[in-house]
Amino acid sequence: MANIAKIFASRAQCVLQAAARQPQVATRFSSSSTNNNWEYIKTEVAGEGKNVGVITLNRPKALNALCNGLMKELSTALQQFSKDKTISAIVLTGSEKAFAAGADIKEMVGNTYSQCIQGNFLNDWTEVARTQKPIIAAVNGYALGGGCELAMMCDIIYAGDKAKFGQPEIALGTIPGAGGTQRLTRVVGKSKAMEMCLTGNMIGAQEAEKLGLASKVVPADQLLGEAVKLGEKIGTHSNLIVQLCKEAVNTAYETTLQEGLKFERRTFHATFSTADRKEGMTAFAEKRPAKFTNE
Repeated sequence: MANIAKIFASRAQCVLQAAARQPQVATRFSSSSTNNNWEYIKTEVAGEGKNVGVITLNRPKALNALCNGLMKELSTALQQFSKDKTISAIVLTGSEKAFAAGADIKEMVGNTYSQCIQGNFLNDWTEVARTQKPIIAAVNGYALGGGCELAMMCDIIYAGDKAKFGQPEIALGTIPGAGGTQRLTRVVGKSKAMEMCLTGNMIGAQEAEKLGLASKVVPADQLLGEAVKLGEKIGTHSNLIVQLCKEAVNTAYETTLQEGLKFERRTFHATFSTADRKEGMTAFAEKRPAKFTNE
């Protein structure tokens, strides 16, 4: 608890040390999506087919604390990649030291209840959850508070072997406000979510994988490359069907079993109206690779 409080207090006072150097990634990158003059993020296109968008949170001195400016840029970048028909999946990452160590406390410290209510505070932090294309969170270092919540908004979490996840808002006299008490509970169960939210205790990458919070743990210096490879694998399938499948899984996450089964069945039926379903089954029968057109 003392260590968590110290991390947050230090960040709020703007005296945190610069984050460690971003690890090198073997996967080839293109600069075709770096035209924006970003202040808080970086964007790139990765993969042999240049079909994976990569967004890197870039506030190293603040351990990628999630300020309003960063979240606005993130939303804009996500919208741009969503509209780009050449992008099949998106990877969201930070530095080796921190994915994101939480929301920017300095920005929030003066907020009042009435300001939060009337301004609908945090409502515009949900672009990640609304994005139709698959988003893979590549989490190295700290993913605390809003950082953990941001990772959980993504569809898949790959964790570096030194990653730390936590919801330490309790140490600041508040509670998680962007899904920490809701998404975490659905993933790790009530008991573990209660423990994490009521104590502020962190869990490591291996425990996160065991609990189902992360789907894979890899060495920190290989994390981004592995996440991009996953995005490339997803990109070998029909983008249209991938989006339908993502929606079906999210429905299971958010509704009852019977409602989810009905939604899944109807979506399955709907795929029979697509050219890609016909192509996929025809290619299988003819023992050849499918050539999807996303139609």
